Amino acid sequence: MKPAAIARVGGLSSAAPPDDMTHVELTFVEKKIENWIRFGRHARERIIDRRHRVLSFAPDSLFAFVRWASNDYGTIISRIDVVRAVAHGSVFQTLPFVRPGGDILLRIEGWPKVERVLQHIDAIETRDIDPVDVSPDHWRHVHSRLSVGHEPRAYTPEHHRAYLARRRTQP
Repeated sequence: MKPAAIARVGGLSSAAPPDDMTHVELTFVEKKIENWIRFGRHARERIIDRRHRVLSFAPDSLFAFVRWASNDYGTIISRIDVVRAVAHGSVFQTLPFVRPGGDILLRIEGWPKVERVLQHIDAIETRDIDPVDVSPDHWRHVHSRLSVGHEPRAYTPEHHRAYLARRRTQP
């Protein structure tokens, strides 16, 4: 038996050689399962079939991964994660459908809170800021505030300029 066939998990082979990318398996089965990327710049895309594809992200890139599923009785999961892709050999947190995993900056469950995150992303985009370029600290702030039922601070152009200046001065 081939090694890749032994360790096949969720459409991705964990026995494949490392390639320094973070791979996200997306599934779309109408009214049943929807895994999609809300924002992020993928480096590669592999189409498996009409319902499945895999997007690959370069190390240090950010993406928002939305998972929604339902059964005959209603929604069973509604979740959004903002994740920073990791390089091979880096420390990471595991996440379903993400191989090997990533640095999870925001993890929110339940439709009302997920909807608030999506609205927050929309508000950032209305300020002509790409959510991919937002400070990772801001996504942690949004996670912390929403987790305890508080409203997160808006991410303003002033915050963004300060983050970009700080990033340029750091080694």
